[in-house]
Amino acid sequence: MAHIDLRVDEKQFPGITGPMRFRPETAKPLNDLAEVLLRAPNSLPSGERELIAAYVSGRNDCNFCCSSHSAFAAVQLEEGYALVDQVRADLDTAPVPAKLRALLRIAGAVQISGREVTTELIEAARAEGATDVEIHDTVLIAAAFCMFNRYVDGLGTFAPEGRDAYAESARRVVELGYGQAIPAA
Repeated sequence: MAHIDLRVDEKQFPGITGPMRFRPETAKPLNDLAEVLLRAPNSLPSGERELIAAYVSGRNDCNFCCSSHSAFAAVQLEEGYALVDQVRADLDTAPVPAKLRALLRIAGAVQISGREVTTELIEAARAEGATDVEIHDTVLIAAAFCMFNRYVDGLGTFAPEGRDAYAESARRVVELGYGQAIPAA
């Protein structure tokens, strides 16, 4: 049970969806931010951006966000959950392009502290072809998911167990986007 009364059935509105229904005036800008960062046109495919969100959420031990964004990444990546699981288990040996690995390393540094992002990490990403926009968006995705993770876990929201619990929301996010798939009240 959440730390506060969200005035919803938490099993029907788990994780971030309960707080978003509780405070719709904050839900809209949060959904807008997620939409821009994870779905708007970008040289990084949406599946890779969702993978960054899942990776950071896993490092933050946020079960709901890690599970949901792993599902969102898996349905958009050709390799599906196999790749998501490999990245989360061992980034160094996961079969991802060198540019994505370099960007995930930046995201991992942001997860610890923004000050952990070094010139060397940025130069390594650039050497693999990362653009300034891709580096910017990686840092912002990682920073935003640190906030989202703390929002979900700080309120003690319910997180369903098992991948099947996230399949429908993954389909809806990919089809409709964040503002429609995770609407405020």
